[in-house]
Amino acid sequence: MSDYVTKLLAQVKSKNPGETEFHQAVQEVVESLDVVLERHSEYRSAKILERMVEPERIIIFRVPWADDCGEIHVNRGFRIQMNSAIGPYKGGLRFHPSVTLSILKFLAFEQVFKNSLTTLPMGGGKGGSDFDPKGKTENEVMRFCQSFMTELFRHIGPDIDVPAGDIGVGGREIGYLFGQYKRLTKEFTGVLTGKGLNWGGSLIRPEATGFGCVYFAEEMLKTKKDAFDGKVVAVSGFGNVAWGAAMKVTQLSGKVVTISGPDGFVYDADGIKGEKIDYMLEMRASARDEVKMYADKFKVPFHAGKRPWGIKVDVALPCATQNELDENDAKELVKNGCKCVCEGANMPTTIPGVKVFQEAGILYAPGKASNAGGVATSGLEMSQNSMRMPWSREEVDKRLHEIMKNIHRTCIETAAKYGTPGNYVNGANIGGFLKVANAMMDQGLV
Repeated sequence: MSDYVTKLLAQVKSKNPGETEFHQAVQEVVESLDVVLERHSEYRSAKILERMVEPERIIIFRVPWADDCGEIHVNRGFRIQMNSAIGPYKGGLRFHPSVTLSILKFLAFEQVFKNSLTTLPMGGGKGGSDFDPKGKTENEVMRFCQSFMTELFRHIGPDIDVPAGDIGVGGREIGYLFGQYKRLTKEFTGVLTGKGLNWGGSLIRPEATGFGCVYFAEEMLKTKKDAFDGKVVAVSGFGNVAWGAAMKVTQLSGKVVTISGPDGFVYDADGIKGEKIDYMLEMRASARDEVKMYADKFKVPFHAGKRPWGIKVDVALPCATQNELDENDAKELVKNGCKCVCEGANMPTTIPGVKVFQEAGILYAPGKASNAGGVATSGLEMSQNSMRMPWSREEVDKRLHEIMKNIHRTCIETAAKYGTPGNYVNGANIGGFLKVANAMMDQGLV
């Protein structure tokens, strides 16, 4: 790393103490940018990176709500409006006990580059709360969402900031949030994505991140004149991303053999397909947050407290959460002959894990490129809302597929242009950076 980048990272850590996830996300990006900053000293002079790592706005607020027994609870709400150089802030809301400022800043920072790669006019943001929907009644979730939106509505809008769902925020929560926004503003606008199909939502949105991840992996395999046909695939998680990935891999004649949860993972040697994929929806609806249910129902092995990366597979799709795949997991995958790792979650691989994949020379794609299908389809939902015109499933899927192919092309061409052919990390980071940096240069000191 250059002295400039080393100094920048030291400043980020000093100004944001204890925010380890945010530090990791910034380091992963700026390490790729040395060569760009060498060729384009104007970015250094304009302090573009120093401005990118500082959110344009951070909103933190209390969220009081009453449970069904009348007891008052107080959670903390957040919205990180990271960068609006190329469009309104765009990024999900996460409701989970693990939510902290560090996690949301890392997600918002990643979102800036991810959204840039889609080529759609969307800036980057993220938000959420340490509220846990698990174990709450419908009315409790509704009251929380209404209280949350009573503050958030002041800071968002279809041309300002357009939140979506994330972990803990599905169609139910988006509905309650939208209803409260409409009540407070007296407007029916495309202010949230992931809406119900009857009131402005888009087909394919729940599956989109998983579909997009597989479409990206398909393009990666094509660079080696290979395909999903006959490939054995490990998937982590069992939410929307894992569900969509399992569907699309199966459609492309691959075989998904694992899914996972906080309790461990299941291994299904016959493949997770058909009614088994449908059962993933039932598992989520149960609110039990575990995959042992699958093992019990289909009589397959369950590995308590473990992650699925020790299984011999051709392709790995980490689709659960950040830092779920570490250096030892990466070594195990490489040892077992894995050819391709394509991230469906946000930053699921640790920095040492990424280095293992790159040193082994296997195909590896970072989430900011390969999991952009979700936000891309959210962007398509925004377009449909603006036109007041819904598109068919086939139309949305076709546009999503093209976007993922274009992101892959950008990664490949940018990596080659800057002297690291085949390096998807550099291709994604540099490709995402350039569009945002140039927009910031054009707009002056903002």
